[in-house]
Amino acid sequence: MRNKLYRVRQGKIIAGVCGGIAKYFDIDPKIVRLLCVALVAAYGSGLLVYILFAIFVPKEPKGY
Repeated sequence: MRNKLYRVRQGKIIAGVCGGIAKYFDIDPKIVRLLCVALVAAYGSGLLVYILFAIFVPKEPKGY
């Protein structure tokens, strides 16, 4: 069964986007958060991408 991309409910910092991406790719959330911060610092459009993910990616179902 293929994993689905969700925003995480547990262990989130702001909206759970980076945690969800880390869970999807099975990597450490700290790495994804650092990459996200680096993208936002380098290109201001990274913040827009984060906001769009926070709006359109659903939260993971309860008990998932």
